[in-house]
Amino acid sequence: MVSTSQKQHILVLFLLLALADITNVMSRKLYESPSLQERHEQWMSEYGKLYKDAIEKEKRFMIFKDNVEFIESFNAADNKPYKLSVNHLADLTLDEFKASRNGYKKIDREFATTSFKYENVTAIPEAVDWRVKGAVTPIKDQGQCGSCWAFSTVAAIEGINQITTGKLISLSEQELVDCDTKGEDQGCEGGLMEDGFEFIIKNGGITSETNYPYKAADGSCSAATTAPVAKITGYEKVPVNSEISLLKAVANQPISVSIDASDSSFMFYSSGIYTGECGTELDHGVTAVGYGSANGTDYWIVKNSWGTVWGEKGYIRMQRGIADKEGLCGIAMDSSYPTA
Repeated sequence: MVSTSQKQHILVLFLLLALADITNVMSRKLYESPSLQERHEQWMSEYGKLYKDAIEKEKRFMIFKDNVEFIESFNAADNKPYKLSVNHLADLTLDEFKASRNGYKKIDREFATTSFKYENVTAIPEAVDWRVKGAVTPIKDQGQCGSCWAFSTVAAIEGINQITTGKLISLSEQELVDCDTKGEDQGCEGGLMEDGFEFIIKNGGITSETNYPYKAADGSCSAATTAPVAKITGYEKVPVNSEISLLKAVANQPISVSIDASDSSFMFYSSGIYTGECGTELDHGVTAVGYGSANGTDYWIVKNSWGTVWGEKGYIRMQRGIADKEGLCGIAMDSSYPTA
């Protein structure tokens, strides 16, 4: 006959075995061959990563390990309509990522009230994709420079320029980084899309990417290369905290928008409709280039500036029409567009 003590030991053993099995299931993908060290080496080779010494490499490996654990655990849960991947940002801490990739400057200041020319628009298509319409240039990469504001500004102008002239021209973010430095815009230290529009208006236009290539670093303004190839006449702000107003605007042209991109799930987003539990502390400038619906969920098509290895070949689909007036990640809080 089994004693009470033996029963207790059997129960403890059973619980330990069950816990070990659960742990094994949760980490199976993480620790299967190749080893994490091998994966890190492969990842370094794939993305051309080099470290200054063994100490730095070990530090980056530990960060890589933590990020891989987070990504694998998230995907294993399989309870979200989007997936994450081990991308080119995987050896950065969240703070490092935010400092180097997000450069929108949220400031408490009153902008001049603008009209909203799409206010009375009633004919809104069920879906719009400005990529298909030929108004969006290929995905670009801001690198480790907080110039997202310049990429958002330029993408919106590339869009309206194509819509009005029929010509899609890749424009120069570097001109804004180097030359638009007298106000809030401070190159790799961050800036605002509206200030970018104002600079381009006063400057008489903006030059092409070919004339003034991107360097992912602050530089001296080169007036000799700034001959404008695209001009705008002004800009307007979309009414605050109104996804309906933003929808009307995006139906008519690509729109500069600001979002809170500070969550790890955004950092490693890979595919699907993003529904992350992000906040509204705006820190990143991107461009809304369309919208649509899939499997009963409405979404925005957002062009990012982190290269094609991030997200859906450089884009993210973000849930549209949520209960909060600010929109997911604050996408409806601060958006604007150039006029031509």
